[in-house]
Amino acid sequence: MANVSSDELGTRPIGKLLVKQSVPAAIGILVMSLNVLIDSVFVGKWIGSIAIAAISVVLPITFFIAALGMAIGVGGSSIISRALGADNREKALKTFGNQITLTFVMTISMVILGLIYVNDLIPVFGAKGSIFEPAKIYYIIILYGVPFLAYTMMGNNVMRAEGKPKFAMNAMIIPSVANLFMDYLLIYVFDMGMAGAAWATTTAYFMSFSYVLYFFLSKNSELKINWGHLGFNMPILKEISSLGFVTLARQAVVSFTYLLMNNILFNLEGEAMIAVYAIIGRVLMFALFPVFGITQGFLPIAGYNYGAEKYERVKESIYTAIKYASVLGSIVFLGLLIFPEALTALFLSNRADLPMEDKLVNAFVLERTPNAIRWVFAATPIIALQLIGAAYFQAIGKAIPALLLTLTRQGFFFIPLILILPSYFGELGIWISFPIADVLATIVTGIYLRKEVKTKLEFT
Repeated sequence: MANVSSDELGTRPIGKLLVKQSVPAAIGILVMSLNVLIDSVFVGKWIGSIAIAAISVVLPITFFIAALGMAIGVGGSSIISRALGADNREKALKTFGNQITLTFVMTISMVILGLIYVNDLIPVFGAKGSIFEPAKIYYIIILYGVPFLAYTMMGNNVMRAEGKPKFAMNAMIIPSVANLFMDYLLIYVFDMGMAGAAWATTTAYFMSFSYVLYFFLSKNSELKINWGHLGFNMPILKEISSLGFVTLARQAVVSFTYLLMNNILFNLEGEAMIAVYAIIGRVLMFALFPVFGITQGFLPIAGYNYGAEKYERVKESIYTAIKYASVLGSIVFLGLLIFPEALTALFLSNRADLPMEDKLVNAFVLERTPNAIRWVFAATPIIALQLIGAAYFQAIGKAIPALLLTLTRQGFFFIPLILILPSYFGELGIWISFPIADVLATIVTGIYLRKEVKTKLEFT
């Protein structure tokens, strides 16, 4: 897959450009998602269903810290794409230097706080009963690797802003493959249990960081910074923060949603119901990879052409991205509608020596999960509009509408729904909250995006 240089983002045909940008992004997301999926399968089969629930409790906390790197990466990359489009390379270099320094300061601070308050944090996120001890083991080890993951997520977005999607893809593939190998070695061969699963993931994060570091030090990157670029530049820092806050707020809401869901589900059916949601969470990461790939590929195209004031190309990129992502979302929907039982069974162990508690949990999960998957993904064919619409405003540097549209689904609709509907419909109320929130958020985003296109892109 050939990379494109940054200036080609403003010249190549949009359809072909979107494919070249999106396919590596989608492959990277697919491999990373498969890594999470297979990692959960290994943990479920070699350790047990409770271990899957324990990892599900920990991930929102650690992912929020890692999301600091992603937020800084997305916010800074929007600036870099527009700066390269406007041929302002010095601003691009200063932005990248500020991203590096800010990622270090923020993630190290959060890791220290996370270690200090470990016993307070994980119970709040649902690590209760038999889940607490394995969750604590996993959490502490994973935190050591989170700064490396944060730098990977930051660097990954900058690679795409440069028009180097192939390298961004490699940065996601390398740790995924490494994690699966380390899982087999540490969990299956050396029988290290939860500690083995955690060290496997932490090692993979470090390997990913090493590749990102190699890219930016090599001739492949256009962004060759010096020590002077690492010092904070307040206008750039402010812009990174305002745009990055959109991504961080989204992850914060996702983490808060996990907190609510784990506690609501625990109160309904105990640890077994958390295991159901843990599997659904893995499927959410995996199944939507082509839609997320289109969204990632769209960002630098829209940002570069907006910076170059090529508004007709920006409009074309919006419509093309929505069309491609909608088709892919519909295919995903059909697959999940037909095969949820087989997908659920992948996560469950059929070992004869499995403890009776785990056998009961497995039976419960196998019964409840398929129907939940069908409800959760019911609106998948239409979510492309919501994702692309929110991404557009982030790509062009409009932080407030990007923030509001990003929070529309989770914050404004989904959280209120899961607090209200279970009182009337029980467990079903939780699962139907997903498609209802998707539909409402898509309607709001569609209205706002249509207004923006007509006022900014058609009359400029």
